[in-house]
Amino acid sequence: MSLSASPVPQTGVPGIRHSTFESLRLGRNSVIHGFIPAGCANHYMPSLKAGSILKVDRFAVARCSSMYKITDHPFLIRFISPTIIDEVITDAPEINLQS
Repeated sequence: MSLSASPVPQTGVPGIRHSTFESLRLGRNSVIHGFIPAGCANHYMPSLKAGSILKVDRFAVARCSSMYKITDHPFLIRFISPTIIDEVITDAPEINLQS
């Protein structure tokens, strides 16, 4: 699994003590844990569809706690107020949900 990221300066969001990134590139078939604060869930939920491929911009990256770890990936992405989600549609491969 490859992981590359492009850090940008902190957004000035109070309480954020981790790196903020513009992009994160995961290897094919990679999975990473994502965290959406409860206050932002209604804003982002319509954009999150099972089996879809998404482009996520302006998010934070933090080490994944072993307490709620749902993947083997050591990091998680945290949605913050400037986070933007766009579905990737053009020439996107179909994802097999039976794996």
